Amino acid sequence: MGRLGLIVGRPFHALAAARGLLFPWVPVLIALGVGLWFALPSEPGPLFYTVVVVIFLTTFGFSHYGPDVLRPVMIAVICLLLGILAAGIRAHTLAAPVLSFRYYGPVEGRIVVIDRSQSDKVRLTLDQVVLSNTNPGRVPKRVRVSLHGDQQYLQPEPGQIILVTAHLAAPDGPVEPGGFDFRRMAFFDQLGAVGYARMPALLLLPPKPGEQVINRLRARIRHGVEAQIAGDPGAFAAALMTGDRAGIGQEVVEDLRRSNLSHLLAISGLHMGLLAGFVFSALRYGFALFPALALRVNSKKLAAIIAIGASWFYLLLSGGNVATERAFVMVAVMLVAVLFDRRALSLRSVAMAAMILLLAQPESLMEPGFQMSFAATVALVAGFAALRGRVQTHRMPWWASAIFTLVFSSFLAGLATAPVAAAHFNRVAGYGLLANLLAVPVMGFAVMPAAVLSGVLAPLGLEGSALWVMQQGTTWILYVANMVAGWEGSVRAVISPPAIVLPVMALGALWVILWRGPVRALGAFPVVAAFAIWATAERPQLLISADAGIIGLQTVEGRAISAEKGAGFAVRQWLENDGDMVLQEEAAAREGFLGVRTARSFDLAGWKIVQLKGKSAPAALLQACAQADLVIFAAKIENGPELGDCQMIDLDLLAKTGPVAISPKSDGLHLTPTRNAQRLWSGWQRAAAPIVLRKSTRTESIKAAVAPQKAP
Repeated sequence: MGRLGLIVGRPFHALAAARGLLFPWVPVLIALGVGLWFALPSEPGPLFYTVVVVIFLTTFGFSHYGPDVLRPVMIAVICLLLGILAAGIRAHTLAAPVLSFRYYGPVEGRIVVIDRSQSDKVRLTLDQVVLSNTNPGRVPKRVRVSLHGDQQYLQPEPGQIILVTAHLAAPDGPVEPGGFDFRRMAFFDQLGAVGYARMPALLLLPPKPGEQVINRLRARIRHGVEAQIAGDPGAFAAALMTGDRAGIGQEVVEDLRRSNLSHLLAISGLHMGLLAGFVFSALRYGFALFPALALRVNSKKLAAIIAIGASWFYLLLSGGNVATERAFVMVAVMLVAVLFDRRALSLRSVAMAAMILLLAQPESLMEPGFQMSFAATVALVAGFAALRGRVQTHRMPWWASAIFTLVFSSFLAGLATAPVAAAHFNRVAGYGLLANLLAVPVMGFAVMPAAVLSGVLAPLGLEGSALWVMQQGTTWILYVANMVAGWEGSVRAVISPPAIVLPVMALGALWVILWRGPVRALGAFPVVAAFAIWATAERPQLLISADAGIIGLQTVEGRAISAEKGAGFAVRQWLENDGDMVLQEEAAAREGFLGVRTARSFDLAGWKIVQLKGKSAPAALLQACAQADLVIFAAKIENGPELGDCQMIDLDLLAKTGPVAISPKSDGLHLTPTRNAQRLWSGWQRAAAPIVLRKSTRTESIKAAVAPQKAP
């Protein structure tokens, strides 16, 4: 209790005394600064950044010349401000045009990425974009087009200049308040428009010599692997080697998700760690076979240098996405630690990797991949450190030690990542631990070593045997995924938590792991509180799509959807966020709505509400206004009938608010707009304020309440 009393009574002295143990908190504080910047309701202007810089410089000076006892607190403030500045600089550096209108016409561009859409169509990301009759200053830096219809005239390859007639629009924002913001993710990818094409895409120019060399090499390797390994195992093997998933169908992707093996598909920490570990071990022990060499060089450090080079090449070959860049930084930091005779796997090395990534790519904090990879890594390092001296694995038989390590590491990683995965993807894989126990050893001992060997042997034309080993391994992994995904209860749906849950949970868990002494137990309280908030989370009673064509009403059976088709992506997100795994057709069959498809009526907390859409909507509007308390009208009113005090949510209103959520309370219906913040990625769209609908509210009052706020 003496140390606990010191911490409670003299916190500054306690921090100063623990100075040598505080470095792992640096990325945590930087992350807090990044998170605060993303949570701002409006884009900060020059005055904001001026104040932050002044406070930063003042604090920096005070940390050097002020009392030593206050230095940890000053450094904490510096880290917090550093996160804010890094996020702001990164956002303004990446700012690029976003399409501000709907476009239909010819699109010319260079292929830089080939993948598949959720509808399993080939999807092309283009740069060097040219749009017809559009000012070059308004043309997005990158666009993404899904290819539908007959596309036999083009075999896509990176570097090709193509021409396609496409529908384009700005990336969509969230489908409900607080939902996943695709527009923000697209902004940081400099993706200014997305769309689809039903007309054939045509090749204008082949790739120029020396252009898109790595991407073309990726495509060549993918085609070569798929030529020798047929079917889904070949496409999976090619994706592991190059990051190119264009050959993988949605059925395989869904099996991997349901079995909690989707992390094997994304080139991330596991793949980079396995590759670097195999190269490092093979070279280190390989050098030992040549005594003349081993006695003259430090084989351990030489192996680490070559392993860094191999990891860097793998990063380039995989396409250099954010997850792979993150994995490379983590592996590189650990191998550099080997060069300086430091312990490779430690919380300090993990903290260093996190700090580098947060300062270089602050937006990665908001991505589930970043959160899950660091959650797993921290849990593994801390978990095995806690076992040191308690479990004597070196006294076990080698097979028992291997099994124990595999089970324990899978358990730790699964425990750490499960809340993050559930929060982002609204699902928990019931048999994920078993699936990983069956698949990950094959990945580590067969698939990744065979991938490295095939790359080494390919220039000699001897890669066939290594690819055969890969085929057996990938076939087994996909078999496990399909088998586990088909078991009853393989996936359990989870309701989306409030935004505060994951940060509070993470801070509590980090306090338990990073702090020392009895006070670390206090970290359990935020974790428990976060789970309690999650368990009591409430979903909106009514959700309205951006075009008012689809509404979702919460009922005792679950959310009832007003139509079997339409707004498919939005409806899927609504149901998943509810923790409901039914299809839209099943949700549309639930009781809750009356009337025909174009005139749906329902009751919400004593309010009679009518939704009108289709060609017959204008003619039915006057009668609906006379009978209902609120009308949801999927059209704009132009020179319509005299509506009196009719309360209405129409397209003109939704153009200002985006999709809306409505929750009944004692003082009326609370309408929450999705467009509730004005940030760089919001573009020309302004923020709208929440309003309360009362039965005496006039339509004009509704529209005035959501009038756009002035830009800063």
